[in-house]
Amino acid sequence: MQAEVDPAGHQGTPTADAVGEVGAWEAIHAALLDRTGLVRAVASGRRRGLDQPPYQRLELRYVDLKGQRHLQLTEYDERQAHTRNFVGTEVPEAVDKLLALPYGTWHVETTSETLRLRYTKKGKELLHRQADSREQTTGHDRVKQRVLDPAAPFLIELGISDHQGRVKPSRQAKYKQIEEFCKLLEPALEEAISAGRIATGRPLQVVDLGCGNAYLTLAAHHLLTAAGHDVRTTGVDHNPTARKRNTRVVTALGWQDQLRFVDATIQAAELDVRPDVVLALHACDTATDDALARAVQWEAPLVLAAPCCHHDIQKQLKSVTPPAPYSLMTRYGIVRERFADVLTDSLRAAVLRQVGYRVEVVQFVDSQHTPRNLLLRAARTNAPVTADLESDYAELIAEWQVSPRLAELLLPAADTPPAGAGRPASEVDA
Repeated sequence: MQAEVDPAGHQGTPTADAVGEVGAWEAIHAALLDRTGLVRAVASGRRRGLDQPPYQRLELRYVDLKGQRHLQLTEYDERQAHTRNFVGTEVPEAVDKLLALPYGTWHVETTSETLRLRYTKKGKELLHRQADSREQTTGHDRVKQRVLDPAAPFLIELGISDHQGRVKPSRQAKYKQIEEFCKLLEPALEEAISAGRIATGRPLQVVDLGCGNAYLTLAAHHLLTAAGHDVRTTGVDHNPTARKRNTRVVTALGWQDQLRFVDATIQAAELDVRPDVVLALHACDTATDDALARAVQWEAPLVLAAPCCHHDIQKQLKSVTPPAPYSLMTRYGIVRERFADVLTDSLRAAVLRQVGYRVEVVQFVDSQHTPRNLLLRAARTNAPVTADLESDYAELIAEWQVSPRLAELLLPAADTPPAGAGRPASEVDA
């Protein structure tokens, strides 16, 4: 059902829509106050003719802290996220203030339906409500909802689901990985479109770098197409066997006019049209850096990458004398490897922030499904780099005597450690 209503100003009683049901603002307001039914709410964009909201995007959900249910608010600016919690009588007051802000769109998911409120150029409210048959529950650590129907034809073609539309027991982990990845893709894309970083009125361009067997490529294409986008997807991989198999699957699905696979390495990949969204799921070691660098070179508005393996920094740390008093962190191999994982992704985030991206590092799936469960979600904001960030980054790589691959690809030579620090030149050129 879609209803258009006149703006009420939201200072008094909201207006009802044309068919006599609950008004748009009132529906959103009620959903945000539903402490057992709200799954997640996202506000983004700006209403035409009004001031810019204080943050580019905000997200709301309920969490349980110390035995009490809190409304958790996360506000995103160009560089980072800011989190606040409200409890008891603070909640209605907070919701009223948030709804009074001049955001252009609200996307609200509850356990029973999805509501999308947007403001037209003339200032009218357009509310779309869709009953949701997907499993959704609320919880503290993670929103659990099914965004990929196990019976989707692409999952059956990939062998993840059987012909009865059930995920095969042996493929549960793979299904969970791509589903959780897609959960983070959809709201990030909506925010980028609302903020004007991705243009509408033309096909949405998506590229998956190092796509391998194309699980994520097909899942993203399916998800975004089902959401109403006209999508053109490109999978990039240098493995001829994988490309042949993937092309066969796409042909069987009838997607060959919207989805293609190209033969190229990540570094050498060339596209006819600049991508709007760049994906990379578990590109191994410095292949993740290559994928991130390629996305930055294309000036992609949105990048999602789940790193896999961190051998490069691990190897560098073996020959490093740790800064005092951190020698215990590299004394034991397993601890050194885990520290290298953290250091690598922290440096990647810092490099991306220095080239104009806002970066979030989140856990996209439980470790029981894969130990490589961090996701770098980067949105191009062109925010200027701060002196503090440059200084902190330079101090960190100098203290640990490492040379991050991503920095070599994206930052000026003056920002890299002096000769002899970090990785040997022969490895850099390899």
